[in-house]
Amino acid sequence: MPDISTYLPYIWPAYMAYLITVLSPGPANLAIMTTAISEGRRAGLIIALGVFCGSLTWACAAALGLAALLRTYAVALEIIKILGGLYLIYLAWKAYKSARRPDTDFTFGDTKTRRTARQLWLRGYAIHITNPKAIFGWLAVISLGLPENAPPSAVMLIVSIFSTSSFIIFTGYAVLFSTRHALRVYRSARRWIEATMAVFYSLAGIKLLTSRI
Repeated sequence: MPDISTYLPYIWPAYMAYLITVLSPGPANLAIMTTAISEGRRAGLIIALGVFCGSLTWACAAALGLAALLRTYAVALEIIKILGGLYLIYLAWKAYKSARRPDTDFTFGDTKTRRTARQLWLRGYAIHITNPKAIFGWLAVISLGLPENAPPSAVMLIVSIFSTSSFIIFTGYAVLFSTRHALRVYRSARRWIEATMAVFYSLAGIKLLTSRI
């Protein structure tokens, strides 16, 4: 392992930029928050694990140099982008349908998870893995956080530090938004929250479908 002090001047600016990105609201964080509130802590933690695994997949891809390969095969990236945009539109439709349901038909809290652990994990993983911008985000982080010609061990170091932080943040959101206070807020504003999610997912999906990689 490299001496961490050698790379701290490079890592800290990249780390702060990464934290801002991971902490900010986005499709993945919204999915974790609303799942934890509506289906309980266990469900929130499982979907958070799926999101983390998706992030880790792109991190490893960037570390192994697969980003450059994907740039060469632009069609592959375009397919991922289209799938990601369509998936977000699908999530928007689901949120819209949920917003229209009366509260009497909706089960709150952590009584029983309506989706299996596999379904929850796959949803979290799909949200992140179908976003091709994530791999370029990781590529930018690695480029910013390490000097040129840094050894592979240094790349693994930065991936480990940043991935550990993302795991703590994602699972922290799941725990925070599964509290009784969060549940009370969700009970009183469920339709507005779901409607906001529908709009957010729609805009994110359209943006992904129409953006250039």
